[in-house]
Amino acid sequence: MKLAKKAAIVVGAAAVSEFALASYFVKRTLVRSRAKKEDTMKMSGTDWNQYIPDIQKDREWLWEQHEHEDVSITSRDGLKLAGTLFPVENARGTVLCLHGYTSSRMQDYSSLGRYFMENNFQLLLVDHRAHGDSEGTYIGFGILDRHDARKWLDFINERFGTEKKILIMGTSMGAATALMLSGLKLPENVAGIISDCAFTSPWDVFQSVLKNWYHLPAFPLMHITSMMSRKLAGYDYRECNAKEEVKKSTVPILLIHGGEDNFVPTQMCEEIYRNCPDAEMQIIDGASHAESFYKDPKLYKKRLQEFFVKCGV
Repeated sequence: MKLAKKAAIVVGAAAVSEFALASYFVKRTLVRSRAKKEDTMKMSGTDWNQYIPDIQKDREWLWEQHEHEDVSITSRDGLKLAGTLFPVENARGTVLCLHGYTSSRMQDYSSLGRYFMENNFQLLLVDHRAHGDSEGTYIGFGILDRHDARKWLDFINERFGTEKKILIMGTSMGAATALMLSGLKLPENVAGIISDCAFTSPWDVFQSVLKNWYHLPAFPLMHITSMMSRKLAGYDYRECNAKEEVKKSTVPILLIHGGEDNFVPTQMCEEIYRNCPDAEMQIIDGASHAESFYKDPKLYKKRLQEFFVKCGV
């Protein structure tokens, strides 16, 4: 009896410990006020200091020298979502830009935004729910954001009409959002999707982080945190997977990923590529997470130009 009682105490203590750890993990990753950009940048492994001067110049070029308009939509669950529109007269198309985890519309698309505008595209930069100026407590990790992005597409067409073509550009979580969005019914004028360092699903990327950063097994922690996410945020981590959604895609997709990405493993890009009916893949040698554009801008821009031709924009 004493042995059974001790065993029960040990099991109970372990369960309490797992739930406490799961609660910490959910709050750290899912809750807006607890998810910190500094932590994300550290885990990404990219040395951004070398690029900051050029990024700052591009940010000033974009935000200070060009006309822009703050806009908003309401999500299907009642959140006000913020964006900024950079119009271009006689633009060849509109690029909807989706930023990464813990970032914002002002941070991820200074340099790429400049490139798009210099190539006569107008921009719509948006803040995901629970990011930047958008409302929301819980981060959507693409699963909720894909529906928000779908509403932004309607906003673009209501504003500019359906004759003007649209490209969707996403980075990291924004790229996962774009690929998950590809499985929904898109407006006919969406010409293509550009994905830079997308993860396949929250489950997959969290499992990778647990293994590589915390040296913890997925079971039972992932199952507990996914259950908590369902209760708090309204979705579980395996509800949507980019590598499954791209099977339904009706538009061309360009997949770009860093060859040295240890935050979102390059393998995820390869898995997505194998499932996509009309995709091209470019692995940028030596690039870590979200670094590809800066690591090899010549190759990155070359692939974009080729993709524009393929998409007919």
